[in-house]
Amino acid sequence: VMSSSTSSVLETEIFQYIDVHQSDFIEDLKEWVAVESDSVQPDLRKEVIQMMTLTADRLAALGATVNSVNLGSHQLPDGQDLPLPPVILGELGKDPQNPTVCFYGHVDVQPAKKEDGWKTDPYTLTEINGVYLVIRNLYGRGATDNKGPVLAWINAVETFRALKLAMPVNFKFVIEGMEEAGSLGLEKLLEEENQCFFSDVDYIVISDNLWLSNKKPALTYGSRGNACFFVEVECGDKDLHSGTFGGIIHEPMTDLIALLDSLVDPTGRIQIPGIYDSVAVLTEEERKLYESIEFDLEEHKNNSGVKKFLYGTKEELLLHLWRYPSLSIHGIEGAFHEPGIKTVIPAKVIGKFSIRQVPHMDLSVVKRQVAEHLEGVFSKRNSPNKLKVSMPLGAKPWLADVNDPLFKAARRAIKTVFGEDPDFIRDGSTVPVARMFQTITQKSVMMFPIGAADDGEHSQNEKISRHNYIEGTKVFAAFFLEISKLH
Repeated sequence: VMSSSTSSVLETEIFQYIDVHQSDFIEDLKEWVAVESDSVQPDLRKEVIQMMTLTADRLAALGATVNSVNLGSHQLPDGQDLPLPPVILGELGKDPQNPTVCFYGHVDVQPAKKEDGWKTDPYTLTEINGVYLVIRNLYGRGATDNKGPVLAWINAVETFRALKLAMPVNFKFVIEGMEEAGSLGLEKLLEEENQCFFSDVDYIVISDNLWLSNKKPALTYGSRGNACFFVEVECGDKDLHSGTFGGIIHEPMTDLIALLDSLVDPTGRIQIPGIYDSVAVLTEEERKLYESIEFDLEEHKNNSGVKKFLYGTKEELLLHLWRYPSLSIHGIEGAFHEPGIKTVIPAKVIGKFSIRQVPHMDLSVVKRQVAEHLEGVFSKRNSPNKLKVSMPLGAKPWLADVNDPLFKAARRAIKTVFGEDPDFIRDGSTVPVARMFQTITQKSVMMFPIGAADDGEHSQNEKISRHNYIEGTKVFAAFFLEISKLH
């Protein structure tokens, strides 16, 4: 076990190496961002597969044993078969004295086109000075979600090798290329590998999310689940003209709008009976975590471009983002949405909405509550149309213990690199992998973000700042030392 003085001498040496090699690390990111590894669009699948090869080569160059697991193919809605990219299982170090840390990341990205409103080419990493010259942002699709963090972790491991230092922990890597398209095939692989690859893993670290603020580091210990619903209303098998039929039929769209309108009230409260019954009770210890959190309401408002939130205080807002369920309506399929006018009554429309659920809500119960509520509203309309409610996707929430050694080590690493304690935060969105890893492996899982709140993942002009990318590399390296000290 290292003494703290040896550890700080080591840290100084490691941090210096990382500073000196910044431009190399940025070149690596540039090379990765240039690959259009968009897993959502079928015609770009070969780019995703190329990205997996690039990643496997990079891990092999570290000295890791790399197993690219072939997952076969999947079928698209139009019936064609498309190959799935392999999942990379990497391994470096097998010292039984050392703890084993498994890192999860993904190297596929969300779709991006210059004409969507990007200031720069999304697949050319471009460094631009921020408003204050100290901030230099690296713009490009995947810079923060998730190529930057994956490389920061790899760079941190590489630093130990380059300095010929003993590895403080054993490393395992799980890198996939289908995260943005629902991590197809991953769950099955984790289950198959649970007794094998994961048998000696102590900790699992996921770095695929963001801080809550632009400046203050954070560690994430929970996320909401997501239950997606389709509500379908159909009157016949063909669209009708509103001059010939308007006024004499029950229009599916009118039914659907009434159904969607019944789901949530103007204060954001979900109107489905019983939905709040099993929400976990807020404890005093948990409430305290919210007090010290750095969260700028105005900044969040500016980031969103809206005039006003439903809640006026930081605590209320975060509670409703993280530990209470919410319902959002996402779209209507079958409705006319082009510019101009089209006086047609659609024969069938499908409303799409989702409920972000929280611990201890049960997916099957939520599904039943939603269906019963919508059927009840629909029956009062005396409509002859056909109603169908389905839940095509249900992802469960995830919650970890903030007192776990994993969080202690990460907290100390953050204090060393950033000079302050992190905020302990939850995520309002869904991180199916965190839940998946925790459920299957029963190991400690932590989310350790290095990107800032304004990085714009999934958005136009996605970026990671040079500062976050380089200091993020340092914080991972410091974390390796901290975890080894705890053992």
